[in-house]
Amino acid sequence: MPKIAFMGAGSTVFAKNVLGDSILTPALESSVIALYDIDAERLEESRAMLNAINQNYGAKACIEAYLGVENRKDALRGANYVVNAIQVGGYEPCTVTDFEIPKKYGLRQTIADTLGVGGVFRALRTIPVMLDFARDMEEVCPDAWLLNYTNPMAMLTGAMLRLTNVRTVGLCHSVQVCASTLLCELGMEYSDTVQQKIAGINHQAWLLEISRDGKDLYPEIRRRAKLFNEGKLDRGTLEEFTAVCAARMGTTADKLDDGQRKWIKDGYDDYRATGKHGDMVRIEMLNRFGYYLTESSEHTSEYTPWFIKDRYPELIDRFRIPLDEYPRRCVSQIEHWKERRNELIANPLLTHTRTREYASSIMEAMETNKPFKIGGNVLNTGLITNLPRNACVEVPCLVDKNGVTPCYVGDLPEQCAALNRTNINVQLLTIEAARTLKKDYIYQAVMMDPHTAAELSIDDIVAMCDDLIDAHGDWLPKFH
Repeated sequence: MPKIAFMGAGSTVFAKNVLGDSILTPALESSVIALYDIDAERLEESRAMLNAINQNYGAKACIEAYLGVENRKDALRGANYVVNAIQVGGYEPCTVTDFEIPKKYGLRQTIADTLGVGGVFRALRTIPVMLDFARDMEEVCPDAWLLNYTNPMAMLTGAMLRLTNVRTVGLCHSVQVCASTLLCELGMEYSDTVQQKIAGINHQAWLLEISRDGKDLYPEIRRRAKLFNEGKLDRGTLEEFTAVCAARMGTTADKLDDGQRKWIKDGYDDYRATGKHGDMVRIEMLNRFGYYLTESSEHTSEYTPWFIKDRYPELIDRFRIPLDEYPRRCVSQIEHWKERRNELIANPLLTHTRTREYASSIMEAMETNKPFKIGGNVLNTGLITNLPRNACVEVPCLVDKNGVTPCYVGDLPEQCAALNRTNINVQLLTIEAARTLKKDYIYQAVMMDPHTAAELSIDDIVAMCDDLIDAHGDWLPKFH
């Protein structure tokens, strides 16, 4: 029976998705599930929740809990699969620090977990912890696969692939929902018959091809996208649009709950009233670059130099850019957890429905040798020929008993590769900073960030980085 170690098991809702899926998967139902966290209360909550699910589905799995660094090696010992979902430094103090200090220099962010100065410092405090995981894994489970879900995805996965011997693949939800999101918001029907090809880097991969029954959908997508950002797209009646959105969710309109119906109606009415929507940045990028991006508009706005600009404050409203979005989400999630906590951890009748998370399907494919296709983050061993070979890229991969086999892509359209390279510059320099512990690489990584470079001088960038290093204190290793 396989052993699954879950690092950061205090992420209770996500643990329910990944491990609940595993309990419902025949090839994994008898697994040893080792939960690891450094927060005793959250670890116990996840253990109680998963014990209830396990009991209600035959009690075939063995649930174990391991608290603290001193027990980490035992949690990993003999594991076949290690799922990483840690967050180093939490919302307070570290996320708050990542937002508030840059604000003092006039630098605004939306999410700050993948690129930009926030992404750089999140990586710098997380890579050392993951390298500790790697040393333990190399000793006690050298053949295990690490499934990394933690951001900044390209920096962390790239560090593991280049600085350790651990077999690693990075997993992100944005690839899974890219095509369905685009077609739905443009009022076009989505189903599993839609074929797609996505490649690039994490949070900036490109929907290179999209078709249905051999017909290229991009000409109609591009026609509608232009109208969409002009506020002129006719998406049909509310009933027609609701049916399209329901299909994207894998259901039918009559099976939507009240909350889903309200969300669809609010978006539909808002667009009719204002001509604006929640994906203005990505649609603008599609109109300018010719291809749709995998990650959301709030993310994309801070990966480029064109949307969050002190000289052009009107762009924030024009493109509906939610500044400080991630801190708001954190506060909301903390409050929501207080409401949902008892539902998950004090319910002996707790059930689970298998989700679309990649993790259980990857493990199932490796256990059964039944192939499964994913979009995975892997080292660019010539897969995308006009991106650097030491970059971490996001490409189609085939999973079976051989592990994760990435697919060759070739050249990206030159404008797409050019934009990717601006982000890869930051990623590679951040990994160098973590590897060498040299401050100069931190400064250079942030200087190369497209958004930061468009807003701040070199002197301010260096001063801001120094302030962040001081504020993070022991959350960071000592740089020189």
